[in-house]
Amino acid sequence: MIVGERKPLAEIIKAVEPYEKILILGCGECVTVCLAGGDREARETALALSIARQKAGKSVQVKSHTVERQCEYEYLESARELVEEADVVVSLACGVGVQTMNMYFEQKQTLPGLNTTFMGMPVKQGVWMENCLGCGDCVLEETLGICPIARCAKSMLNGPCGGSQDGKCEVSKDIDCAWHLIIERLMRFNKLDNIAEVKPPKDWSTSHHGGPRKTIREDVKL
Repeated sequence: MIVGERKPLAEIIKAVEPYEKILILGCGECVTVCLAGGDREARETALALSIARQKAGKSVQVKSHTVERQCEYEYLESARELVEEADVVVSLACGVGVQTMNMYFEQKQTLPGLNTTFMGMPVKQGVWMENCLGCGDCVLEETLGICPIARCAKSMLNGPCGGSQDGKCEVSKDIDCAWHLIIERLMRFNKLDNIAEVKPPKDWSTSHHGGPRKTIREDVKL
């Protein structure tokens, strides 16, 4: 899932300062699960923004709405009336949702109300951990399900560096060394010999380093 955090209210207030009619638009997918941009957060943000503007003695009309997904055109149509009557939209979706809104409603400006951070998993209530960078060349079959690209601070592919100690990364004692975890898992499945194979330099062209990416499925393309 994509994980993000709402921008500070002061930052949102500054961004919408020139506008009077404001729509706070939530998204019902990933950002709802990570408690950052769903319907509740949209309503809370709208209320907080309205109160702040009124205290500043400025006229404002703030509404909130949530669509199932902001990253697909078909779900945005339900918000058309609210979008068109607003002077500006503040999206609480991830960066993909913000860009999709600006493409679909190209005559209306949609601003980000969320800082998109990473793709990860919920570890426990209120805690998410980054697991994947979307590099386009998955090696999880070699490391038995632990990603060295996202979870190693140096994205090393040929084993641990010399900086890890007691199973922890040199970046922080609170971060597990990804390669320590990988080696433990290789040992569990009697595949430690896998680490003896020297991996060639990674082809980063499948990641963002090769420019914006596009996936095409010919079998389902219209």
